[in-house]
Amino acid sequence: MNQLKKGSKKLLNAWAFYDWANSVYTLTIASSIFPIFYSSLFISEIKIVQAFGMEFKSTALITFVTAFTFLVVAFMSPILSGIADYVGNKKNFLKFFCYVGSAGCIGLYWFDISSNGIHLSLLFYFMGLIGYWGSLVFYNSYLPDIAYEDQQDAISAKGFSMGYIGSVLLLIVNLIMVMSQDEGAAKMQMMRYSFVTVGVWWALFSQYSFYYLPKGTSSGNKVTRAIVFNGLKELRQVWKQLKQDLRLKRYLYAFFVFSMAVQTIMLVAVYFGEEEIDWGGDSEKTMGLIISILVIQIVAVFGAILTSRASSKYGNIKTLIAVNVVWMCLCFYAFFMKTPLQFYIAASVVGLVMGGIQALARSTYSKFLPQTDDTTSYFSFYDVAEKIGIVFGMVIFATIDQVTGSMRNAILFLFVFFLFGIILLFRVPKHKTAESN
Repeated sequence: MNQLKKGSKKLLNAWAFYDWANSVYTLTIASSIFPIFYSSLFISEIKIVQAFGMEFKSTALITFVTAFTFLVVAFMSPILSGIADYVGNKKNFLKFFCYVGSAGCIGLYWFDISSNGIHLSLLFYFMGLIGYWGSLVFYNSYLPDIAYEDQQDAISAKGFSMGYIGSVLLLIVNLIMVMSQDEGAAKMQMMRYSFVTVGVWWALFSQYSFYYLPKGTSSGNKVTRAIVFNGLKELRQVWKQLKQDLRLKRYLYAFFVFSMAVQTIMLVAVYFGEEEIDWGGDSEKTMGLIISILVIQIVAVFGAILTSRASSKYGNIKTLIAVNVVWMCLCFYAFFMKTPLQFYIAASVVGLVMGGIQALARSTYSKFLPQTDDTTSYFSFYDVAEKIGIVFGMVIFATIDQVTGSMRNAILFLFVFFLFGIILLFRVPKHKTAESN
């Protein structure tokens, strides 16, 4: 097959289609079915689990494990990107993480909170999470390779929109599977089957992207110890170059702060809804939470498109500031909400700004990059900043949850991150500026 030209419609669609393939993980595993399943494993009202020789509040444990996974990804991704640059084939790394994540999702079928099974179960959870976020390092780095600058906002938004549509379709199938059963045990079994469908979907549909995305130039060189740590050296070089670009540096500061809060909320939202909202009964809770997630995904399709259009009219930074203001208000609102209706309202607003802030943050960074062929190193730096931010956000959230016994206190604290993110976005220069000192 001849390599498709940069900017071609087929190549752009093939890149965006990977969002269709992998977004089912974030919806079913990270956001909806798995959190409900995990909570349902605990019979008593006091949800405590023994792991790693300690006693944890159930939500705090899964948050700490999530934070640890992101820490691993943050340190691993620059090393792998350095190897990918040297070998010249980042597609193989994209494939590797895709299949690790897919296997982890399938492994969740055997998830168990007993002392004999909890550690293996958390390993499968770890594999799914690391597979998803590890693959994004290489997926995001393709954006400037396959699209010209004037195409990047639109194709980035299209990718997120395709992801939302595909993941909603599978979630509807999973919802029909779960709600077709009357007994709790049968519902739990259907949830286990849904994890398998996610793994199969992810591995299967990614093949279209793998077929068309450019492979890169293979050097045939052996990977030595020096090459393994080349990615870390490249990060240092990127940081030195960032110091000379005030606009890009200040944008990354802002991104680090607001992304920390956004990703934390997205990762804990369903756990919050399951624990803090008065649903009335288990069936009502399951249906209510899944409906909330569906609302978020459907609204997010339009949110990503609207944000893209707003950025074309008002500029990326102004649009990001406006979206962050909405997120900040949501944190304050979430502290007080108790009823399903209030949760549905919050879900609708989250959907409106969720896809928009992710797509726009990614494309803004891509547009601010200097002219270079080494896009993987710059996007590796972007991803490391995002992951370290998530680690900070999740650890702070889990600690407040564990100590105070309430997720409300933790969600309110994220208000501060959005406020600082807005302040930092105001400091981003309108035009590229060299650092004066």
